[in-house]
Amino acid sequence: MSGAPNLSRALVLETPVIAPDGAGGFVTTWETLGTVWAEIRAGAGRERFAALGPSGEVRLRIMLRAAPVGSPRRPRPEQRLREGVRIFRILAVAEADVQGRYLICTATEEQPA
Repeated sequence: MSGAPNLSRALVLETPVIAPDGAGGFVTTWETLGTVWAEIRAGAGRERFAALGPSGEVRLRIMLRAAPVGSPRRPRPEQRLREGVRIFRILAVAEADVQGRYLICTATEEQPA
């Protein structure tokens, strides 16, 4: 990492909450955990074949201030980050620097249905 990241984008960290839907199944809602300031950079892209033909996917690198393991402020892979209507599904979280000041979340942007 060269220099401090530009943490200029406010992202809302959300965690899934699974509850019964009343019909024998379950529904997932999202609970807000707080706002984090981040920098988003495009990573590697790839093409894959889906049921309706080729589909593209770009991995994003979202950098934010570190929080200790176990802290509710530290993102986890089952969570997501939201910026307005844009939703970023977190795939992995790792330390970005040896000092442990920043985290990198590898994510993909969910496309609206």
